[in-house]
Amino acid sequence: VQLQASGGGLVQPGGSLRLSCAASGIIFRPNLMSWYRQAPGKQRELAAAIRSADITQYADSVKGRFTISRDNEKNTVYLQMNSLKAEDTAVYYCRYWANGAEYWGKGTQVTVSS
Repeated sequence: VQLQASGGGLVQPGGSLRLSCAASGIIFRPNLMSWYRQAPGKQRELAAAIRSADITQYADSVKGRFTISRDNEKNTVYLQMNSLKAEDTAVYYCRYWANGAEYWGKGTQVTVSS
């Protein structure tokens, strides 16, 4: 499974970005797709996750601001990020998990700064 993430960039505080992660290869279902993030000097942490049944999970720090969704036809997961804050600055990684195996995409940088 290969994961291709895109959509990162520089945005001002209060702005929005949408990240996309397209999975290719042999895709098993059910599966769990997630967005993790890692800020400089900090451990990687879960931002949001979504299961095949569209059950979602969010870190407390992003609840109400981020929305994770998926398009099973396109094997793509999205992360809509609104009301961005400086503390959201991090490298965002897409993760795919199914049948006990996990795959990670290369990260995409999100920088929130004025």
